[in-house]
Amino acid sequence: MSPEQILLLLLDLLGTFAFALNGALTAVRHVRIDIIGVLTLGMITALGGGILRDIMIDDLPPATFQDWRYLAVAAFGAFIVFIFAKHLGRMTVPIEVLDAVGLSVFAVTGASKALEFGLGPVQAVILGTLTGVGGGTIRDALVGRIPSVMSEGLYAIPAMVGAGLTVAAMMTDLYGIAAAVIAASTCWLIRIIGIRFKLNAPQPLGTFRRVGTQD
Repeated sequence: MSPEQILLLLLDLLGTFAFALNGALTAVRHVRIDIIGVLTLGMITALGGGILRDIMIDDLPPATFQDWRYLAVAAFGAFIVFIFAKHLGRMTVPIEVLDAVGLSVFAVTGASKALEFGLGPVQAVILGTLTGVGGGTIRDALVGRIPSVMSEGLYAIPAMVGAGLTVAAMMTDLYGIAAAVIAASTCWLIRIIGIRFKLNAPQPLGTFRRVGTQD
């Protein structure tokens, strides 16, 4: 494997592990489910974004099903949460931090893989963003919450920034470990600042009524 491929794999596995922990923590905090439910939500959160990415670029079957390490890392992360659920279930900060880690890493790997498969820079940024928010969106839908990407302004935006920095680095032949870390760290920092200060992107002014409702 080339250094770039090794870097992509390591980042992918890191994002997979972080999102597995996040999905499983969400499961034990928001819904009362058994070990199968915890593992399922953790693994879907961890693998959903990568699967969507690979389907979009026609890399089939998705890397998740070509390399056993993805499934193993996702299952291991979710199982850790199941074992220590008593101590982790009430923690809010770890869920948000891990979500930010997964978002950041997947935004970078999604954008870099898109460029490697011949997509243009704009398409690569879009796919990087989709990879970052995909797992969290599926997670939120499964636990009955409005997806963060639709309700929190600083969720998709950090992913777009991370993906954009990745694309810029690759287009200028500056991509490597340092560039990937900078791109992911920038995405993570923006997301954490948004959480800390409850920041959102501009929202529509005024109140909108549903069609057919009465005053």
